[in-house]
Amino acid sequence: MRTTRSTRWALVCALAATLTSCTSSAAPAPGPTSAPDRLAAVCGHTKPGPASAPDGAITVDPGVDADLSAKTEANPPGTTFWLARGVHTLGDGEFGSVEPKDGNTYLGAPGAVLDGRGVNKYAFVFHATDVTIRGLTIRRFAAPPNEGVVNHDSGDGWVIEDNTVEDNDGAALMAGARQVVRGNCLRNNGQYAINAYKDGELTDLVIEGNEITGNNTDDWEARIPGCGCTGGVKFWAVDGADIRGNWVHDNRGAGLWADTNNNDFLIEGNVIEGNDGPAIFYEISYNAVIRDNTLRRNNIVEGREFADGGDNFPSAAIYLSEAGGDPRVPARTDKIDIYDNVLTDNWSGVTLWENADRFCNSAANTSGGCTRLVSDMAKCAPPTITKDPLYDDCRWKTQRVDIHDNQFSVDPRKVGCKTLCARMAVISNYGTFPDWSPYQADVVQQAITFAQDNTWHDNHYTGPWTFMAKDTGQVINPAQWQSAPYSQDENSTFVQAGG
Repeated sequence: MRTTRSTRWALVCALAATLTSCTSSAAPAPGPTSAPDRLAAVCGHTKPGPASAPDGAITVDPGVDADLSAKTEANPPGTTFWLARGVHTLGDGEFGSVEPKDGNTYLGAPGAVLDGRGVNKYAFVFHATDVTIRGLTIRRFAAPPNEGVVNHDSGDGWVIEDNTVEDNDGAALMAGARQVVRGNCLRNNGQYAINAYKDGELTDLVIEGNEITGNNTDDWEARIPGCGCTGGVKFWAVDGADIRGNWVHDNRGAGLWADTNNNDFLIEGNVIEGNDGPAIFYEISYNAVIRDNTLRRNNIVEGREFADGGDNFPSAAIYLSEAGGDPRVPARTDKIDIYDNVLTDNWSGVTLWENADRFCNSAANTSGGCTRLVSDMAKCAPPTITKDPLYDDCRWKTQRVDIHDNQFSVDPRKVGCKTLCARMAVISNYGTFPDWSPYQADVVQQAITFAQDNTWHDNHYTGPWTFMAKDTGQVINPAQWQSAPYSQDENSTFVQAGG
Protein backbone atom coordinates (compact mmCIF):
# COMPACT_ATOMS: atom_id res chain seq x y z
CA MET A 1 0.00 0.00 0.00
CA ARG A 2 1.35 3.43 -0.93
CA THR A 3 2.15 5.56 2.13
CA THR A 4 0.65 9.00 2.28
CA ARG A 5 2.61 12.06 1.25
CA SER A 6 2.68 13.46 4.77
CA THR A 7 3.75 10.14 6.33
CA ARG A 8 6.62 9.71 3.88
CA TRP A 9 7.78 13.27 4.39
CA ALA A 10 7.78 12.83 8.16
CA LEU A 11 10.00 9.77 7.77
CA VAL A 12 12.37 11.59 5.41
CA CYS A 13 12.72 14.52 7.78
CA ALA A 14 13.27 12.25 10.76
CA LEU A 15 16.06 10.38 8.98
CA ALA A 16 17.68 13.61 7.81
CA ALA A 17 17.30 15.58 11.04
CA THR A 18 20.77 14.84 12.34
CA LEU A 19 22.36 16.13 9.15
CA THR A 20 20.28 19.03 7.93
CA SER A 21 16.85 20.55 7.88
CA CYS A 22 14.26 19.96 5.19
CA THR A 23 14.20 22.79 2.68
CA SER A 24 10.45 22.78 2.18
CA SER A 25 7.60 22.48 4.65
CA ALA A 26 5.51 20.86 1.97
CA ALA A 27 5.45 17.10 1.83
CA PRO A 28 6.79 15.56 -1.38
CA ALA A 29 4.48 13.97 -3.86
CA PRO A 30 4.01 10.20 -3.60
CA GLY A 31 7.23 8.42 -4.45
CA PRO A 32 8.17 4.97 -5.69
CA THR A 33 7.11 1.95 -3.69
CA SER A 34 7.61 -0.96 -6.04
CA ALA A 35 11.08 -0.54 -7.53
CA PRO A 36 13.12 -3.61 -6.53
CA ASP A 37 16.19 -3.27 -4.36
CA ARG A 38 17.85 -6.23 -6.03
CA LEU A 39 16.92 -8.98 -8.41
CA ALA A 40 18.07 -12.56 -8.02
CA ALA A 41 21.18 -13.54 -9.94
CA VAL A 42 20.54 -15.56 -13.07
CA CYS A 43 24.14 -16.38 -13.98
CA GLY A 44 24.99 -19.65 -12.32
CA HIS A 45 21.33 -20.23 -11.57
CA THR A 46 19.58 -20.60 -14.93
CA LYS A 47 16.63 -22.94 -14.96
CA PRO A 48 17.89 -26.36 -16.12
CA GLY A 49 16.60 -28.09 -19.19
CA PRO A 50 15.09 -31.58 -19.17
CA ALA A 51 17.33 -34.36 -17.84
CA SER A 52 16.06 -36.78 -20.48
CA ALA A 53 14.73 -36.42 -23.99
CA PRO A 54 11.04 -35.46 -24.13
CA ASP A 55 8.70 -37.75 -26.03
CA GLY A 56 9.21 -37.36 -29.76
CA ALA A 57 12.45 -35.40 -29.44
CA ILE A 58 15.56 -36.21 -31.49
CA THR A 59 18.54 -36.91 -29.25
CA VAL A 60 21.80 -35.19 -30.16
CA ASP A 61 24.93 -36.67 -28.62
CA PRO A 62 28.09 -34.66 -27.88
CA GLY A 63 31.40 -35.49 -29.44
CA VAL A 64 29.99 -35.96 -32.94
CA ASP A 65 31.21 -32.96 -34.89
CA ALA A 66 28.35 -31.06 -36.59
CA ASP A 67 25.78 -33.65 -35.42
CA LEU A 68 23.28 -30.94 -34.48
CA SER A 69 23.57 -29.30 -37.89
CA ALA A 70 23.16 -32.59 -39.74
CA LYS A 71 20.18 -33.73 -37.68
CA THR A 72 18.49 -30.36 -38.10
CA GLU A 73 18.85 -30.63 -41.85
CA ALA A 74 17.56 -34.22 -41.90
CA ASN A 75 14.34 -33.55 -39.97
CA PRO A 76 11.20 -31.57 -40.83
CA PRO A 77 10.09 -28.20 -39.47
CA GLY A 78 8.67 -28.29 -35.97
CA THR A 79 11.11 -30.93 -34.69
CA THR A 80 12.34 -30.86 -31.10
CA PHE A 81 16.03 -31.63 -30.52
CA TRP A 82 17.41 -32.60 -27.10
CA LEU A 83 21.14 -32.03 -26.61
CA ALA A 84 22.60 -34.51 -24.14
CA ARG A 85 25.07 -33.45 -21.46
CA GLY A 86 28.55 -32.61 -22.77
CA VAL A 87 30.26 -30.33 -25.26
CA HIS A 88 28.70 -30.09 -28.73
CA THR A 89 30.55 -28.58 -31.69
CA LEU A 90 29.62 -27.50 -35.20
CA GLY A 91 32.48 -28.36 -37.53
CA ASP A 92 35.88 -26.90 -38.21
CA GLY A 93 34.92 -24.11 -40.62
CA GLU A 94 34.08 -20.55 -39.65
CA PHE A 95 30.58 -20.96 -41.07
CA GLY A 96 29.80 -24.16 -39.19
CA SER A 97 26.38 -23.39 -37.67
CA VAL A 98 22.81 -24.61 -37.19
CA GLU A 99 20.10 -23.65 -39.70
CA PRO A 100 16.79 -24.13 -37.85
CA LYS A 101 13.53 -24.77 -39.66
CA ASP A 102 10.26 -23.05 -38.74
CA GLY A 103 9.01 -24.10 -35.34
CA ASN A 104 12.09 -26.07 -34.30
CA THR A 105 12.92 -26.40 -30.60
CA TYR A 106 16.40 -26.95 -29.15
CA LEU A 107 16.56 -28.13 -25.54
CA GLY A 108 19.72 -28.63 -23.53
CA ALA A 109 20.10 -31.23 -20.83
CA PRO A 110 21.80 -29.98 -17.64
CA GLY A 111 25.45 -29.52 -18.63
CA ALA A 112 24.83 -29.31 -22.40
CA VAL A 113 27.25 -26.86 -24.02
CA LEU A 114 27.39 -25.62 -27.61
CA ASP A 115 30.98 -24.47 -28.11
CA GLY A 116 32.21 -22.44 -31.08
CA ARG A 117 35.83 -22.94 -29.92
CA GLY A 118 36.76 -19.53 -31.33
CA VAL A 119 36.36 -21.04 -34.81
CA ASN A 120 32.67 -20.87 -35.76
CA LYS A 121 31.19 -17.41 -36.23
CA TYR A 122 27.55 -18.17 -35.49
CA ALA A 123 25.49 -20.74 -33.60
CA PHE A 124 21.95 -20.35 -35.07
CA VAL A 125 21.43 -18.65 -38.44
CA PHE A 126 18.98 -17.79 -41.24
CA HIS A 127 15.34 -16.75 -41.18
CA ALA A 128 13.29 -19.53 -39.63
CA THR A 129 10.35 -18.37 -37.52
CA ASP A 130 9.09 -19.42 -34.11
CA VAL A 131 12.27 -21.19 -33.02
CA THR A 132 12.79 -22.02 -29.33
CA ILE A 133 16.21 -22.35 -27.67
CA ARG A 134 16.21 -23.33 -24.02
CA GLY A 135 18.60 -24.66 -21.39
CA LEU A 136 21.90 -24.40 -23.30
CA THR A 137 25.28 -22.87 -22.62
CA ILE A 138 26.44 -21.21 -25.85
CA ARG A 139 30.00 -19.97 -25.78
CA ARG A 140 33.16 -18.98 -27.67
CA PHE A 141 31.69 -18.09 -31.05
CA ALA A 142 33.60 -15.52 -33.10
CA ALA A 143 30.90 -13.24 -34.49
CA PRO A 144 32.21 -10.07 -36.15
CA PRO A 145 31.28 -6.68 -34.67
CA ASN A 146 27.61 -5.69 -35.05
CA GLU A 147 26.68 -9.33 -35.72
CA GLY A 148 25.28 -11.89 -33.31
CA VAL A 149 25.73 -15.53 -32.37
CA VAL A 150 22.12 -16.61 -31.73
CA ASN A 151 19.40 -15.70 -34.26
CA HIS A 152 22.09 -14.15 -36.42
CA ASP A 153 19.64 -13.19 -39.18
CA SER A 154 16.90 -11.82 -36.90
CA GLY A 155 14.24 -14.44 -37.49
CA ASP A 156 10.80 -13.60 -36.08
CA GLY A 157 9.01 -15.18 -33.16
CA TRP A 158 12.02 -16.76 -31.45
CA VAL A 159 11.90 -17.70 -27.77
CA ILE A 160 15.36 -17.68 -26.16
CA GLU A 161 14.96 -18.79 -22.59
CA ASP A 162 17.01 -20.06 -19.64
CA ASN A 163 20.32 -20.16 -21.52
CA THR A 164 23.81 -18.98 -20.66
CA VAL A 165 25.35 -17.15 -23.63
CA GLU A 166 28.84 -16.06 -22.70
CA ASP A 167 32.38 -15.34 -23.85
CA ASN A 168 31.46 -14.77 -27.49
CA ASP A 169 32.67 -12.08 -29.86
CA GLY A 170 30.13 -9.62 -31.26
CA ALA A 171 26.66 -9.84 -29.74
CA ALA A 172 25.31 -12.84 -27.89
CA LEU A 173 21.91 -12.40 -29.54
CA MET A 174 20.30 -10.59 -32.43
CA ALA A 175 16.55 -9.91 -32.37
CA GLY A 176 13.53 -10.37 -34.59
CA ALA A 177 9.91 -9.31 -34.31
CA ARG A 178 7.93 -10.94 -31.51
CA GLN A 179 11.11 -12.26 -29.93
CA VAL A 180 11.07 -13.23 -26.25
CA VAL A 181 14.36 -13.23 -24.32
CA ARG A 182 13.68 -14.50 -20.82
CA GLY A 183 15.66 -15.87 -17.89
CA ASN A 184 19.05 -15.91 -19.62
CA CYS A 185 22.56 -15.20 -18.37
CA LEU A 186 24.11 -12.96 -21.05
CA ARG A 187 27.61 -12.18 -19.91
CA ASN A 188 31.12 -11.27 -20.98
CA ASN A 189 30.39 -10.99 -24.69
CA GLY A 190 32.70 -8.95 -26.89
CA GLN A 191 30.24 -6.25 -27.92
CA TYR A 192 26.62 -6.56 -26.74
CA ALA A 193 24.44 -8.99 -24.89
CA ILE A 194 21.69 -8.17 -27.42
CA ASN A 195 21.92 -6.24 -30.66
CA ALA A 196 18.24 -5.57 -31.41
CA TYR A 197 18.59 -4.76 -35.09
CA LYS A 198 16.72 -6.14 -38.09
CA ASP A 199 16.75 -5.25 -41.77
CA GLY A 200 12.99 -4.95 -41.72
CA GLU A 201 10.23 -4.45 -39.18
CA LEU A 202 11.22 -5.20 -35.59
CA THR A 203 8.16 -5.09 -33.31
CA ASP A 204 6.94 -6.47 -30.01
CA LEU A 205 10.23 -7.41 -28.37
CA VAL A 206 10.21 -8.77 -24.80
CA ILE A 207 13.37 -8.85 -22.66
CA GLU A 208 12.48 -10.14 -19.21
CA GLY A 209 14.22 -11.54 -16.16
CA ASN A 210 17.71 -11.75 -17.63
CA GLU A 211 21.07 -11.01 -16.08
CA ILE A 212 23.06 -8.86 -18.50
CA THR A 213 26.58 -8.31 -17.25
CA GLY A 214 30.18 -7.72 -18.24
CA ASN A 215 29.49 -7.15 -21.93
CA ASN A 216 31.60 -5.16 -24.39
CA THR A 217 34.75 -6.92 -23.26
CA ASP A 218 36.41 -5.77 -26.50
CA ASP A 219 35.79 -2.09 -25.59
CA TRP A 220 34.67 -1.05 -29.06
CA GLU A 221 34.26 2.61 -28.18
CA ALA A 222 37.99 2.74 -27.41
CA ARG A 223 38.78 1.03 -30.71
CA ILE A 224 36.44 3.25 -32.75
CA PRO A 225 35.76 6.47 -30.82
CA GLY A 226 32.23 7.74 -31.31
CA CYS A 227 31.02 4.51 -32.92
CA GLY A 228 27.99 4.25 -30.63
CA CYS A 229 28.46 0.48 -30.71
CA THR A 230 28.90 -0.57 -27.10
CA GLY A 231 27.02 -1.59 -24.00
CA GLY A 232 24.65 -4.12 -22.53
CA VAL A 233 21.74 -3.95 -25.00
CA LYS A 234 21.45 -1.78 -28.12
CA PHE A 235 18.10 -1.16 -29.86
CA TRP A 236 17.66 0.14 -33.40
CA ALA A 237 14.24 1.13 -34.81
CA VAL A 238 12.34 -1.21 -32.50
CA ASP A 239 8.60 -0.46 -32.39
CA GLY A 240 7.26 -1.85 -29.14
CA ALA A 241 9.56 -3.29 -26.45
CA ASP A 242 8.91 -4.47 -22.92
CA ILE A 243 12.13 -4.54 -20.88
CA ARG A 244 11.30 -5.62 -17.37
CA GLY A 245 12.77 -7.35 -14.35
CA ASN A 246 16.34 -7.55 -15.69
CA TRP A 247 19.54 -7.12 -13.72
CA VAL A 248 21.78 -5.06 -16.01
CA HIS A 249 25.12 -4.46 -14.39
CA ASP A 250 28.82 -3.85 -14.87
CA ASN A 251 28.74 -3.50 -18.64
CA ARG A 252 31.33 -1.38 -20.41
CA GLY A 253 29.27 1.45 -21.90
CA ALA A 254 25.56 2.08 -21.41
CA GLY A 255 23.31 -0.46 -19.78
CA LEU A 256 20.31 -0.04 -22.13
CA TRP A 257 20.75 2.11 -25.26
CA ALA A 258 17.88 2.81 -27.67
CA ASP A 259 19.32 4.53 -30.72
CA THR A 260 17.46 5.77 -33.83
CA ASN A 261 13.68 5.78 -34.29
CA ASN A 262 12.74 3.42 -31.51
CA ASN A 263 9.21 3.83 -30.18
CA ASP A 264 6.80 2.55 -27.54
CA PHE A 265 9.23 1.26 -24.91
CA LEU A 266 8.29 0.10 -21.43
CA ILE A 267 11.34 -0.09 -19.16
CA GLU A 268 10.18 -1.19 -15.73
CA GLY A 269 11.23 -3.07 -12.64
CA ASN A 270 14.87 -3.40 -13.64
CA VAL A 271 17.95 -3.06 -11.46
CA ILE A 272 20.59 -1.25 -13.50
CA GLU A 273 23.88 -0.66 -11.74
CA GLY A 274 27.60 -0.28 -12.12
CA ASN A 275 27.58 0.33 -15.88
CA ASP A 276 30.38 2.55 -17.18
CA GLY A 277 27.93 4.73 -19.13
CA PRO A 278 24.30 5.79 -18.63
CA ALA A 279 21.91 3.28 -17.17
CA ILE A 280 19.36 4.24 -19.84
CA PHE A 281 20.25 6.13 -23.02
CA TYR A 282 17.25 7.01 -25.22
CA GLU A 283 18.39 8.66 -28.45
CA ILE A 284 16.51 10.09 -31.48
CA SER A 285 13.54 7.98 -30.45
CA TYR A 286 9.93 8.33 -29.36
CA ASN A 287 7.36 7.59 -26.64
CA ALA A 288 8.48 5.55 -23.63
CA VAL A 289 7.54 4.70 -20.07
CA ILE A 290 10.48 4.37 -17.65
CA ARG A 291 9.19 3.39 -14.22
CA ASP A 292 9.89 1.44 -11.03
CA ASN A 293 13.58 0.93 -11.81
CA THR A 294 16.47 0.99 -9.36
CA LEU A 295 19.57 2.70 -10.79
CA ARG A 296 22.80 2.67 -8.80
CA ARG A 297 26.37 3.77 -9.48
CA ASN A 298 25.95 4.13 -13.23
CA ASN A 299 27.89 6.46 -15.53
CA ILE A 300 30.73 7.05 -13.08
CA VAL A 301 33.44 6.02 -15.55
CA GLU A 302 32.10 8.11 -18.45
CA GLY A 303 31.10 11.00 -16.21
CA ARG A 304 34.58 11.19 -14.76
CA GLU A 305 36.06 11.09 -18.27
CA PHE A 306 34.03 14.19 -19.15
CA ALA A 307 35.10 15.94 -15.97
CA ASP A 308 38.77 15.00 -16.25
CA GLY A 309 38.76 16.30 -19.82
CA GLY A 310 37.47 19.67 -18.67
CA ASP A 311 34.02 19.15 -20.21
CA ASN A 312 31.13 20.22 -17.98
CA PHE A 313 28.49 18.49 -20.09
CA PRO A 314 26.04 16.89 -17.62
CA SER A 315 26.51 13.25 -18.52
CA ALA A 316 23.77 11.44 -16.60
CA ALA A 317 22.30 8.11 -15.50
CA ILE A 318 19.21 8.68 -17.68
CA TYR A 319 20.21 10.48 -20.85
CA LEU A 320 17.66 11.57 -23.45
CA SER A 321 19.21 12.88 -26.65
CA GLU A 322 16.80 14.25 -29.29
CA ALA A 323 14.12 11.94 -27.91
CA GLY A 324 10.59 12.75 -26.86
CA GLY A 325 6.91 12.02 -26.98
CA ASP A 326 4.78 12.54 -30.07
CA PRO A 327 1.05 11.73 -30.26
CA ARG A 328 1.34 11.16 -34.02
CA VAL A 329 3.53 8.10 -33.48
CA PRO A 330 1.23 5.33 -32.16
CA ALA A 331 2.29 3.95 -28.76
CA ARG A 332 0.98 3.16 -25.28
CA THR A 333 1.90 6.71 -24.26
CA ASP A 334 2.34 9.99 -26.11
CA LYS A 335 5.25 11.20 -23.99
CA ILE A 336 8.36 9.98 -22.25
CA ASP A 337 7.11 9.32 -18.74
CA ILE A 338 9.85 8.83 -16.12
CA TYR A 339 8.45 8.05 -12.69
CA ASP A 340 8.68 5.97 -9.51
CA ASN A 341 12.38 5.28 -10.04
CA VAL A 342 15.06 5.25 -7.34
CA LEU A 343 18.43 6.65 -8.42
CA THR A 344 21.29 6.37 -5.94
CA ASP A 345 24.90 7.51 -6.30
CA ASN A 346 24.95 7.71 -10.07
CA TRP A 347 26.96 10.32 -11.91
CA SER A 348 24.10 12.84 -12.17
CA GLY A 349 20.40 12.23 -12.67
CA VAL A 350 18.47 13.03 -15.86
CA THR A 351 19.76 15.06 -18.78
CA LEU A 352 17.47 16.22 -21.59
CA TRP A 353 19.60 17.24 -24.56
CA GLU A 354 18.85 18.33 -28.09
CA ASN A 355 21.57 19.03 -30.63
CA ALA A 356 20.39 22.05 -32.61
CA ASP A 357 22.51 20.98 -35.60
CA ARG A 358 21.24 17.38 -35.73
CA PHE A 359 18.27 17.01 -38.03
CA CYS A 360 17.34 15.28 -41.28
CA ASN A 361 19.66 16.16 -44.16
CA SER A 362 22.26 17.80 -41.93
CA ALA A 363 25.79 16.46 -41.94
CA ALA A 364 25.58 16.54 -38.13
CA ASN A 365 22.95 13.79 -38.31
CA THR A 366 25.15 10.74 -37.90
CA SER A 367 22.20 8.31 -38.04
CA GLY A 368 21.98 8.68 -41.83
CA GLY A 369 18.18 8.53 -41.75
CA CYS A 370 15.27 10.78 -40.99
CA THR A 371 12.52 11.04 -38.40
CA ARG A 372 9.47 8.76 -38.34
CA LEU A 373 7.45 11.72 -39.62
CA VAL A 374 9.26 12.41 -42.89
CA SER A 375 9.49 9.84 -45.68
CA ASP A 376 11.65 11.88 -48.06
CA MET A 377 14.70 13.31 -46.33
CA ALA A 378 15.57 15.42 -49.36
CA LYS A 379 12.62 17.67 -48.54
CA CYS A 380 14.42 18.74 -45.36
CA ALA A 381 16.19 21.57 -47.18
CA PRO A 382 15.45 25.17 -48.11
CA PRO A 383 12.93 26.48 -48.76
CA THR A 384 10.54 23.76 -47.55
CA ILE A 385 12.27 23.14 -44.20
CA THR A 386 11.70 26.73 -43.15
CA LYS A 387 7.92 26.23 -42.93
CA ASP A 388 5.63 23.81 -41.14
CA PRO A 389 5.14 20.91 -41.18
CA LEU A 390 8.76 20.20 -42.18
CA TYR A 391 10.17 22.85 -39.87
CA ASP A 392 8.89 20.74 -36.98
CA ASP A 393 9.02 17.27 -38.50
CA CYS A 394 12.58 17.27 -39.88
CA ARG A 395 14.09 17.31 -36.42
CA TRP A 396 13.94 14.87 -33.54
CA LYS A 397 12.70 16.84 -30.55
CA THR A 398 13.35 16.35 -26.90
CA GLN A 399 9.79 17.14 -25.95
CA ARG A 400 6.89 16.00 -23.77
CA VAL A 401 9.20 14.48 -21.15
CA ASP A 402 7.58 14.16 -17.71
CA ILE A 403 9.91 13.42 -14.76
CA HIS A 404 8.00 12.91 -11.54
CA ASP A 405 7.69 10.95 -8.30
CA ASN A 406 11.32 9.79 -8.40
CA GLN A 407 13.93 9.65 -5.65
CA PHE A 408 17.31 11.13 -6.58
CA SER A 409 20.10 10.66 -4.06
CA VAL A 410 23.81 11.25 -4.45
CA ASP A 411 26.74 11.43 -2.05
CA PRO A 412 29.63 12.98 -4.04
CA ARG A 413 32.14 11.38 -1.66
CA LYS A 414 30.98 7.94 -2.75
CA VAL A 415 30.93 8.86 -6.43
CA GLY A 416 34.30 10.59 -6.28
CA CYS A 417 33.44 14.09 -7.44
CA LYS A 418 32.64 17.51 -6.03
CA THR A 419 29.64 18.91 -7.90
CA LEU A 420 29.39 17.57 -11.45
CA CYS A 421 27.85 14.28 -10.33
CA ALA A 422 24.76 15.93 -8.82
CA ARG A 423 23.08 17.63 -11.77
CA MET A 424 19.88 17.65 -13.78
CA ALA A 425 19.73 19.37 -17.13
CA VAL A 426 17.50 20.54 -19.96
CA ILE A 427 19.88 22.02 -22.52
CA SER A 428 20.89 22.46 -26.14
CA ASN A 429 23.78 23.97 -28.05
CA TYR A 430 23.81 27.24 -29.97
CA GLY A 431 22.83 26.34 -33.53
CA THR A 432 25.50 27.06 -36.15
CA PHE A 433 25.43 24.35 -38.82
CA PRO A 434 24.77 23.99 -41.73
CA ASP A 435 24.59 27.56 -42.97
CA TRP A 436 21.05 27.05 -44.28
CA SER A 437 19.74 25.58 -41.03
CA PRO A 438 16.51 27.16 -39.74
CA TYR A 439 17.55 26.17 -36.19
CA GLN A 440 20.48 28.53 -35.77
CA ALA A 441 21.30 30.71 -32.77
CA ASP A 442 19.29 29.93 -29.62
CA VAL A 443 16.13 28.65 -31.34
CA VAL A 444 16.42 25.11 -29.96
CA GLN A 445 17.83 26.23 -26.61
CA GLN A 446 14.71 28.29 -26.02
CA ALA A 447 12.41 25.56 -27.30
CA ILE A 448 13.74 22.66 -25.22
CA THR A 449 13.82 24.77 -22.06
CA PHE A 450 10.54 26.64 -22.31
CA ALA A 451 8.32 25.46 -25.16
CA GLN A 452 8.47 21.67 -25.54
CA ASP A 453 6.55 20.55 -22.43
CA ASN A 454 9.52 19.12 -20.53
CA THR A 455 8.66 19.01 -16.83
CA TRP A 456 10.07 17.92 -13.48
CA HIS A 457 7.67 17.73 -10.51
CA ASP A 458 6.92 15.86 -7.28
CA ASN A 459 10.44 14.43 -6.96
CA HIS A 460 12.56 14.05 -3.84
CA TYR A 461 16.25 15.00 -3.87
CA THR A 462 18.96 14.16 -1.37
CA GLY A 463 22.39 15.69 -1.93
CA PRO A 464 23.90 18.90 -3.35
CA TRP A 465 21.80 18.98 -6.53
CA THR A 466 22.13 21.76 -9.06
CA PHE A 467 20.49 22.27 -12.42
CA MET A 468 21.42 23.33 -15.94
CA ALA A 469 18.89 25.09 -18.12
CA LYS A 470 19.16 26.25 -21.73
CA ASP A 471 22.92 25.63 -22.04
CA THR A 472 25.88 24.32 -20.07
CA GLY A 473 26.88 27.85 -19.10
CA GLN A 474 23.94 28.23 -16.71
CA VAL A 475 24.14 26.32 -13.43
CA ILE A 476 21.35 27.21 -11.04
CA ASN A 477 20.36 26.17 -7.54
CA PRO A 478 17.08 24.50 -6.54
CA ALA A 479 15.38 27.77 -5.57
CA GLN A 480 16.17 29.28 -8.97
CA TRP A 481 15.08 26.08 -10.72
CA GLN A 482 11.71 26.23 -8.98
CA SER A 483 11.21 29.91 -9.74
CA ALA A 484 10.37 31.80 -12.91
CA PRO A 485 11.30 31.59 -15.71
CA TYR A 486 11.95 27.84 -15.26
CA SER A 487 9.22 26.99 -12.73
CA GLN A 488 10.33 23.36 -12.51
CA ASP A 489 10.00 20.74 -9.76
CA GLU A 490 6.73 21.95 -8.30
CA ASN A 491 5.96 20.03 -5.08
CA SER A 492 9.46 18.54 -5.05
CA THR A 493 11.64 18.49 -1.96
CA PHE A 494 15.35 18.93 -1.37
CA VAL A 495 17.44 17.55 1.48
CA GLN A 496 21.05 18.72 1.65
CA ALA A 497 22.83 15.72 3.15
CA GLY A 498 25.95 16.54 5.13
CA GLY A 499 29.47 16.49 3.75
